[in-house]
Amino acid sequence: MFFRKVALSSAFALMAGNAFACEISARVSIVGNEFAAIQAVGAVAQECTGAPVESNLTSEHQTINVAGLSGNPSEYTTAIVANSSIVALMNEDVIRPLNDLVAKHGEGLQETQLIKIGGDIMAVAFMANAQHLMFRKDILEQAGVEVPTTYEEMLEVAEAIRSQGIMQNPVGGAYKAGWNLAQEFNNMFLGYGGTHFKAGSAEPNVNSEAGINALNMMKALSEYMNPDFLTHDSNATNAEYRAGNVAIMNMWGSRASQQTTTEGVLEEVVAGHAIAAPLTVGGGTTPASTLWWDGWTVGKNISDAEAEATFIAMKHGIRPEMLNEETSPLAVWLIDGYQPTDAAQGVFAAAQMGTTPYPMLPYVGLLHSALGNELADFMQGKESAEQALVDVEAAYRAAAIEKGFLQ
Repeated sequence: MFFRKVALSSAFALMAGNAFACEISARVSIVGNEFAAIQAVGAVAQECTGAPVESNLTSEHQTINVAGLSGNPSEYTTAIVANSSIVALMNEDVIRPLNDLVAKHGEGLQETQLIKIGGDIMAVAFMANAQHLMFRKDILEQAGVEVPTTYEEMLEVAEAIRSQGIMQNPVGGAYKAGWNLAQEFNNMFLGYGGTHFKAGSAEPNVNSEAGINALNMMKALSEYMNPDFLTHDSNATNAEYRAGNVAIMNMWGSRASQQTTTEGVLEEVVAGHAIAAPLTVGGGTTPASTLWWDGWTVGKNISDAEAEATFIAMKHGIRPEMLNEETSPLAVWLIDGYQPTDAAQGVFAAAQMGTTPYPMLPYVGLLHSALGNELADFMQGKESAEQALVDVEAAYRAAAIEKGFLQ
């Protein structure tokens, strides 16, 4: 956890008052990820009175949100989602269009916050995100190397740090087998110019030169990581960085403001921390990263009263007045009145460099799952890159045929 819940709730309670009163008449139940920006939104939504507002913010959100919205009535009334996770909810038809609720209660929302798929508003976005470079400038200076702008240069930096005995495993990466490992592949694959699907179809296209290059670069980077890298998600990777065990890594912008403010961070990490733009790879100009938005939805299998209460509470959670000295650095907010902070520079650089948005295709989640399930053997040296990608495409095709996306 990046904030102690009591401390976070207390900080936002200071903002509560008659001017920002939020009254609801039916229950609200939130499921979402656990990082600080989402915790902030959840805490402010819980200021609403008149009916209970409960939240389950957990790193396991993607494994429970579909099931949690599938009951009738559903356990949760809203899921906080991103480009990728909204697709599964739409595929299972467990979230409702928000057109009517936006018309009735959407005053003050910006057009850029309304996530439209077809003619329907399916989510309200509140922040942008991307993975980009974070590093220890003091360690790089000690090693006598410049800040890298490419992954090839990152390997040179890592070797310089190791060979001089400064740090044995200087590279951090959220390479945990499953969703995280797949996402790191997606980043690198796009950096090499890859396209996930053949044009105009659901046919996979990762078993390619770009796919092989991406895996080989990931394997090369992993040689400079903690040997247990396949168990390290973003939380574990950040913990290694804060403990002074990692000097350079690709990490989510939504984590940037917390790298040096979390309790227990070493003083030398605080003093040496720096962030920069995402890296390119293979001579390309497109960053090896993806652009994201995070936002909230409203469940379909709930009463209209619960849907209305959920919209009101969640809109309250992202009102402009929630921005202050504590909350503004937590994210690149898509909220009226947001002024970018130093911690936002990596995400802004990603946008300016033309980073590819994570695709919102109905079948992309199946490919992401196949990548997460099939790449670990390659990373452990048990099979070739070519065989790993053959396995990925076979697993994806089986799932896509079962779901009707392929014949």
